[in-house]
Amino acid sequence: MATPSRALLLLLAFAVAAHERCAAQGLGAGGGATSILIKGGTVVNADREEKADVYIKDGIIDAVGPNIKVPGGNKVRVINATGKYVMPGDLPGNLFPGGIDPHTHFAFEFMGTVTIDDFYSGQAAALAGGTTMHIDFVIPVNGSLAAGLESYKKKAANAVMDYGFHVAITSWNDQVAREMEVMVKKNGINSFKFFMAYKGSLMLTDDILLQGLKKCKSLGALAMVHAENGDAVAEGQQRMIDFGITGPEGHALSRPPYLEGEATSRAIRLAKFINTPLYIVHVMSTDAMEEIAKAKREGQRVIGEPVVSGLVLNESWLWDPDFTVASKYVSPPIREAGHGKALQAALSSGILQLVGTDHCAFNSTQKALGCNDFRKIPNGVNGVEERMHIIWDSMVETGKISVTDYVKVTSTEGAKIFNIYPQKGAILEGSDADIIILNPKGRFAISARTDHSRSNTNVYEGWKGKGLVEVTISRGRVVWEDGKLNITAGTGRYVKLPPLGYVFDGIEKSDAAYRASLRAPVQRGKVCG
Repeated sequence: MATPSRALLLLLAFAVAAHERCAAQGLGAGGGATSILIKGGTVVNADREEKADVYIKDGIIDAVGPNIKVPGGNKVRVINATGKYVMPGDLPGNLFPGGIDPHTHFAFEFMGTVTIDDFYSGQAAALAGGTTMHIDFVIPVNGSLAAGLESYKKKAANAVMDYGFHVAITSWNDQVAREMEVMVKKNGINSFKFFMAYKGSLMLTDDILLQGLKKCKSLGALAMVHAENGDAVAEGQQRMIDFGITGPEGHALSRPPYLEGEATSRAIRLAKFINTPLYIVHVMSTDAMEEIAKAKREGQRVIGEPVVSGLVLNESWLWDPDFTVASKYVSPPIREAGHGKALQAALSSGILQLVGTDHCAFNSTQKALGCNDFRKIPNGVNGVEERMHIIWDSMVETGKISVTDYVKVTSTEGAKIFNIYPQKGAILEGSDADIIILNPKGRFAISARTDHSRSNTNVYEGWKGKGLVEVTISRGRVVWEDGKLNITAGTGRYVKLPPLGYVFDGIEKSDAAYRASLRAPVQRGKVCG
C-alpha cells in the first residue's frame, strides 16, 4: 500500500482542523454566525494578488473568486471594499491575511515588575493594528514548564483573539526534558526558547543549550535563541557603571553589536553540530544578520526574525537628556543608524524571513525603576499595534518589498514556520477568516494618546505614514472598523502548534548522509593491546 504524501496528510489535517474549529466555536452548517461577503477588493496572498470577492461563513473562508453570489437575507453582511475604501483616483481596498506576530510578551513578570499590557489590552492593540494572531512566551514557574503553562492559560483567560505559545527553557534536568515532550505531544507547543543573555536569571550555559537542541530535534520542535553573549554583556554593564555611566545610554554601550554577532555565530554552529533548525529572535545588528546569511549560504536551516524597532529606529534616542524619553528605548539593543537599513535589505532579499515585535511594554513609572542604574530599567518596547502599518510605510511604500512579500513577512511565513499554514496566513477556501482591509492611500499617525496599549509612551511617537488598516476581521467577526474596537474579553482561542514543520523536512536524510560520510569505524585486523 502506498504511503500518503506529506502534502496529502497536510490537506487532510487542514480539512479536519477546519471542521473542529467550527465545532469548537459552536458553529456548523446553518450556524447562527453572521456571514460576510467582501466585494470589489484586491485579495493579496504571499504568492499572488487578484481581484476577487471573499465569502466568510461560520468563521471560515468559504469561497474566494470573482462575482460570488450568496443567498440573501439579514444573516449576510456585504462589505464593499471598493466603494468604502476608495478615494477619488485611488486604488481599491486591499484584502490581506491577518497579521501573525511571532514574538510578544503579555502579562510577563520581568525585572521586578509586570508588562503593562495583559492579554486583553495587548490583543486589543494587535487587532486595531491588523494582527489577528500572536505567539507569546510561557515562562516556567520554579523551573516547571507545566506550572508555567497553567499560569499563562490563566493569564490568557481574558483573551480576545487567537494566540499560541512558545515555552522558554530556563533550567535543565530530566524533569524539564520530560515536560518538553508533554508540551509537544499534548499541549500544542512546537518551539522552545533558550536565553544566551540575562546572566543570573534566564541565561543558560552552552552545555545546557546543546542538551536543549538535541531534545528539540528529537521532538520536531523548533529551537529559538536570544543571542547575546551574556557573560560579556554583564562585564560591559559593570564597566559602564565603573565609568559613572548610569543612564539609558549605558544600555547600548554595554552590549555592542559584535557581542550579538558572537552569540549568533555560536548558536548557529551548535545547531549545525546537532543538525537541527534554529530560529534567532530579534535580530538587531548587521553582525548577527551576516552570521545568518553565511549559514544559509552553506545550506543550514536558520531563521532570522528582525523586529520593527530594529528595522526602523536607531540608538540615538538613548542619549536624549529626558530620562523618560531615553528609557522607553531600552530593550533589545537598538543599534546605530545603518544597522536598520542593512536589516531591511536582508528582509527584502530573504536572508531574514519574518517580522516580529517583541512587544514587551512598560510605562514611564516602571521604566523609572532604573533611573539611577540602567541595568534596572525594565527591558521592552511596544510594537504590536504599529507593526503592520510601519512595515507597509517603510518597506512597501518605499519599494523595498512587494505587496505579496508584505503578506509573506507579516503573516504567511510565520504560519508556515510554526506549522499552522494554511489555517492561518492565507486567504484561501477553508482558512480561518482572519482578514484585514488595508487602504494603501489611507494615512495614519502614531501616538501613545490614541493607541490601545496601556503604556503612556510609544517608541514610534509621531510617526506618520501611508497604508491604513481600516477593517480587521478575526475568525469571521468584524473586530475593528471605523476606528473602533468590537471585542469581548474571553472570546480568544488557544491555537495548538503541531511539531515537525517544513523546516524539519529532510533532516533524517541529512543525518544519514553525515553518518555515511564518516568512513568509520575503521575495521582493523589487530585489536590494540
